[in-house]
Amino acid sequence: MRSNELCDIAVIVQIVSTFVQNYSRLKRNYDSIAWFYDRLSRLVYGQTLVKAQQFLVKDIPTDSRVLIVGGGTGWVLEEIAKIHSTGLTITYIDASPKMIAIARKRNLGDNSITFIAATIEAIDTTEVYDVVLTPFLFDNFTESGMRKVFVQLDKNLAPQGRWLFCDFQKTDIFWQKLLLKVMYFFFSVSCGIEASALPGTEICFSEHEYKIRTQKMFLDGFVASTIFEKQQ
Repeated sequence: MRSNELCDIAVIVQIVSTFVQNYSRLKRNYDSIAWFYDRLSRLVYGQTLVKAQQFLVKDIPTDSRVLIVGGGTGWVLEEIAKIHSTGLTITYIDASPKMIAIARKRNLGDNSITFIAATIEAIDTTEVYDVVLTPFLFDNFTESGMRKVFVQLDKNLAPQGRWLFCDFQKTDIFWQKLLLKVMYFFFSVSCGIEASALPGTEICFSEHEYKIRTQKMFLDGFVASTIFEKQQ
């Protein structure tokens, strides 16, 4: 390959790299894909991510105070309303205003719901909840970012409270490792996600002495749904 061709390739790589970096700074939420996010999720994973969250919401106690972070388009609120049509007090946080707008139109039952369009890091609250639900939240964060958010949410969860957690897990299966790389590239370009690998959330739960009440794996362990109980 000629030296001038190598220079051309280097320039192209630099342009693409600069584009990705600048685009990421401009957008750090899912606004750009909110309108087709659910369809994309079902196209790639079928009903797996839905079933993973349905498994969790069955464990929400009656008359609970519930904090949902990263709930996306809000279809999970309809699943919750099927079980608890009334009696819940829910705070629903998502960084994407467009996701929040879609969530507001859901069938919410008669539960009391407060919608907040903001990143969880930008919210400073001492409110305490009986349940925290984080559906596929932490895969958006770097290791350090995940730890900061974890500590924040841990403070918001009452002693003996339940943390309903579901997310992707590291495996040795080739197609799953490849799919993760594709996902991270896509979301970095389209949504400004800074993470490029799954953080070690299981270590945080262990360090904070959470007890596993029950757990279910999907897609040969690629997706885990775990109900944790806070001990302190």
